[in-house]
Amino acid sequence: MENQQLIADGIGMGESARWHGGRFWFADWIKRTIHAVDPDGTEHQSFDVPSFPITFDWLPDGELLVVSGSDGELLTLTPAGEFAHVATLAELSATPWNEVVVHGELTYVNCIGYPYPGPAQVSGIIALVKPDGGAAVVADKLAFPNGMAVIDNGHTLVVAESNAGCLTGYDILPDGSLANRHVWAAVSGSAPDGICSGDGGIWYADVPNQCCVQVARGGEVLRKVQLEQGCFSCAVGGENADTLVVMTADWPGAMKPGTPATGRALAVAV
Repeated sequence: MENQQLIADGIGMGESARWHGGRFWFADWIKRTIHAVDPDGTEHQSFDVPSFPITFDWLPDGELLVVSGSDGELLTLTPAGEFAHVATLAELSATPWNEVVVHGELTYVNCIGYPYPGPAQVSGIIALVKPDGGAAVVADKLAFPNGMAVIDNGHTLVVAESNAGCLTGYDILPDGSLANRHVWAAVSGSAPDGICSGDGGIWYADVPNQCCVQVARGGEVLRKVQLEQGCFSCAVGGENADTLVVMTADWPGAMKPGTPATGRALAVAV
């Protein structure tokens, strides 16, 4: 077992692990909140979000950008602690919006493309949101798009296709559109959820296999961290970028109403 430290528990279901400003951040989809905690686990701040799925990233000026998934809204958190409208995503799809990643002045948000839970469909999309709030679909026919990361010095966007067992890559063109869809890494037998880049590869969290795995381009496994609960999201952080924070919870129990909050945030030394 890897060297682990519990930094938060009592979480309904944790997602969107992030490292930003010297703190770990995550969303609790059951409580519909976003939290920031110091590396020792001391909570720094938390606030409510209108609806889940809840994902977030930061604009270049440091402003927090939040996806209120079921509402199909992209929001920013103002200095006054209130949400302001950025873009309406529901016009592109009425199904739940999922993950977000910021790339300079551009923002990519994906959508699973079908009612969940429900029969799986290969109908997920990625939308590009520009600074003026204009949004357009730039990728489609995805099998439950989940975590996203921009790598290769901003030239490649990678998205986890949870129902296809692969990490799919796109070239990012100068206008922000996506081209040259390709399999960045096949991860057969896995259901990649949240992802992050780190140390020459991409880490993905795997709910049913209760692990986080780091793979290189092409699929070579570089490292695997086995845990005791489903793993929903992960992020590399710490002052020396030597810590993997992982959001875990019992699955599928975490989504059942009235069940105990089993979610945890674990810091794993890597």
